[in-house]
Order: sequence, then structure tokens, then C-alpha cells
Amino acid sequence: MKWRNIATIYFKELRDLLRDRRTVISMIVVPTLIMPGLMLVVGLISYRIVNEARSTVPTIMVIGGDDSPLARGALAAVGKVAIVPNTSDWKQRIADKKVRAVVEFPAGFDAALKNGEPAAIKIYHYEGELRSTFAVNEVRRFFTDYLDQVVAARLAGRGLPAGFVRPFEVRAENVAPPEKVGGNVIGGIIPYFFLLLSFTGAMYPAMDLTAGEKERGTMEMILCSPVARVDLVLGKFFMVLTASLTTVVCSLLSMGCTFLAGGALLNNALGDGAGGVTRAVTLPTLDPLGVLAVIGMVVPMAVLFSAVLLTVSLFAKSFKEAQTYVSPLVILIILPAVVGMLPGVELNARLALVPILNVSLVSKELVSGVWHWNYLGLIFGSTCVYAGVALALAVKMFNREDVIFRT
Repeated sequence: MKWRNIATIYFKELRDLLRDRRTVISMIVVPTLIMPGLMLVVGLISYRIVNEARSTVPTIMVIGGDDSPLARGALAAVGKVAIVPNTSDWKQRIADKKVRAVVEFPAGFDAALKNGEPAAIKIYHYEGELRSTFAVNEVRRFFTDYLDQVVAARLAGRGLPAGFVRPFEVRAENVAPPEKVGGNVIGGIIPYFFLLLSFTGAMYPAMDLTAGEKERGTMEMILCSPVARVDLVLGKFFMVLTASLTTVVCSLLSMGCTFLAGGALLNNALGDGAGGVTRAVTLPTLDPLGVLAVIGMVVPMAVLFSAVLLTVSLFAKSFKEAQTYVSPLVILIILPAVVGMLPGVELNARLALVPILNVSLVSKELVSGVWHWNYLGLIFGSTCVYAGVALALAVKMFNREDVIFRT
């Protein structure tokens, strides 16, 4: 193995890569501009939609309550819900999102409250639908306040203080640092994007340096050069690895700028909230050292991806065939990364040996400022072993004439 030959192959492939517009777009333009821009636009649109749904007065129907004018009148006067005329097809109207919720009063509700008898209010809604959920929250808030008024009136009638039935209060207070809260909220998304981008950043260079060479008829010329086969493989491998890591770094820088500017842009775009009060957008806080550590954990994964993609693409006779082989591998990247984002999935010694999933799980802890040094060593070491095996397999496949000249 001669490093001079490896460097020659590397820089030759680098020049060819930079001339390929398709690879440059996938390696630099997409992670640097398109993806952060899409994230910012989607975030702004989502915030606008939620804010609009929250500020819109929901429409509800009321079933019954004709014999309970006090409770029904109080609900109508609350002003945070709009009561529409009752119809017989109210269930279908909820399903069609024409009515957000339906409140059903039991018979004699006012009389039951006056006599101290139990009564139950039913709220029908569209579970999981945003505006219906807001409507239910408003109705629940009204009946909670109405219940407090009824209880206070009963206590006052018996000469008891208002706190008689509520001797103490329970208050929850967050004591976790902001970076732990931010890491818990979006910690799983960071490694998901980095892993996916490191894989996609290596896809096109790997296919172009193997199947693309075959399709252009230049593979035979390269193999005839006085360069050892292992030097040739390592030169191409380092080029693919460079593309993968460049994609991740560009993505990191762009996302960092997006997060820094995101709060100000959203605040300027949204303007004043209800009542003329400005609603500030607070973005999650992440541990910057943890984010850099995530990059360090992604490096051996990028080595693994680059070696695997080189090996798989080498079996293809053309670039299009290589795309057919490589594209399904994206699922193998996405599924473990998504599992790592699920709540309740905690890092342990067994999961620390599962590729991709281990990096996803430990990255959630890193961006929260939690450093499990034993797991970090186990994950980094095992991933390096997997990457080494994959790279050795790539060298072996390059030494097989039946694979390189497959027809």
C-alpha cells in the first residue's frame, strides 16, 4: 500500500467529482440550502396553521339543556365557542369537520346541581383532529371553571371557605437544564438527519466511481495502471468518505445558522399575537459539544456507509442498475434511526452493538449533555469494527475479476 498512489487516485477522483453537477448538488446544495430552507418553511407554515387554529373560535352544537338555562346560558356567554343550531346528523358533521364538538347536557342538569345530585356532561369530538381538540379544550376549561363556581357557592352557603375541598395544590416545576429539555424534544431528529445525509452524500459518488466507470468504459484503463488494487480501492473509498462527511458538515453549518436565525424570522413573520401581545418563539437549546460529538460518532458510520455502497455498486453494470441496488438500502438506514427516536427506547449494552440504532440512541443523550463514556466507547469501537469489515470486503470485491467485469 502506497499513500502516494492513494493520494493520486483520490485527487483525480476529486477533480472528476467536482465536475459532476449531480453529485455536487446532492453533496452541497441539498444539505446546505434546500433541506434547512424546507425545514424553516415547514416550521413557519406549521406554526401559522396551529396559531390560526388556536385563535379561531370553534363551532359547537349543544344537545339538551333546554331545562337548564343557567348552565347553557353560561356556555353561550363564554365567547370562546360559537354555538350553532342543532341538527340530527351531528355525528356526520363532526366527521366532516363542519362542527368541531358537540356538548350533551343531561336532563335536569341545573336542578341536579341545585339539589347536590351527580350529573355527567358528554363531549363528542373528532379525536386527533387539531381544531376539534382545541374546541374540546375550550369546553373542558369552561366546565372546569363552572364546576369551581358551583363548589364555591355550595361552600359559601354552608359557611365554609373556598379552600375547604382543596386543602393543597400540586405544582410542577422543571429543573432540567435547557439543553436537556431541548435534547429530549428534538434530540432524536439530529442523528436521523446526519445519518441519512451521510448515506445519501456517499450514494452518488460511490455509484459513479464503480458502476459509472464501467458504463463509461474507463474501469479497464484504471485497472491497467501500475497501481496496486488496494491503493485504487482506498483512493476511491476516501473520495466517497469525503463526499459523505462534506454533506454532514454542510448540513451542520446550515442547520446551525437556521436555528440561530429561525426564532427572529418566525417572530418577524408572525407579528403580534392575540390582544396585541407579541408571541416570542423559543427554539430548543442543544449542547454544542454534544452536537460535535454526534458528528464524531457519525464518522465511523460514514466509513461503514462508504464501504458498503462501494461494494454494492461494484456489482452493477450501469449507473441505473446501481441505483436499483442502492436505493432500497435507504430503508435500512431510516428504520433503525426512527426506532431510536421512539419514546421508551433506552440505550443499553445490547443495543449499543446494533449498527445505526446505537448511534441514534447515544446521539439523543449527547445533544442533551449526557455523556455515557462506557457506551460511547462500545459504540465507537463496534462501529469501527463494522466499518473495517465493510472496507475489507470492498477491497476483496475489487480483487475479483468476475465482479468488476460482470456482464
